[in-house]
Amino acid sequence: MATFRRESTTDKLVERGRGFAAVGDTTRAEDYFAAALEQGADPNEVLPLLLAVCVQTQRYRSAIQHAENHLRRHPEDIRTRFVLGTLYAALGETKPAREQLEQVVGARPNDSKAHYALAVLARDNENDVVLADRHFREYLRIEPNGAHAEEARASLLKRMP
Repeated sequence: MATFRRESTTDKLVERGRGFAAVGDTTRAEDYFAAALEQGADPNEVLPLLLAVCVQTQRYRSAIQHAENHLRRHPEDIRTRFVLGTLYAALGETKPAREQLEQVVGARPNDSKAHYALAVLARDNENDVVLADRHFREYLRIEPNGAHAEEARASLLKRMP
């Protein structure tokens, strides 16, 4: 019994999850990371690992489920909310993607990545060039030389200096 308890600590579960992820067994890695979270592991450490192994093998639905479960307990976790929004966007689920990303912008008005994601979602999935323009402008205000600045400028309804 002592061996079982020692082997099922959160540290051991995370260690095993990392090991399985390292050898490419992402399904087992997901199981171990999820078990570690259930046992009380630090979600700031383990949830990104869990979501990464799901995304790596395009198991977006599984990643969404893990993110939603986490957000029920930690609704203030803006980083996870952003990832959840982008996962929904990757699946073409525009409405929940927009809802999640708008919550991110509501909590962090100067989050350039969220503005960029909302702009692309509005432009590419909703055909709403006015909304896309607004978010591209916010992105450029926050990060005028950011990684997506050229694309943002090219997507504006009216050129910006």
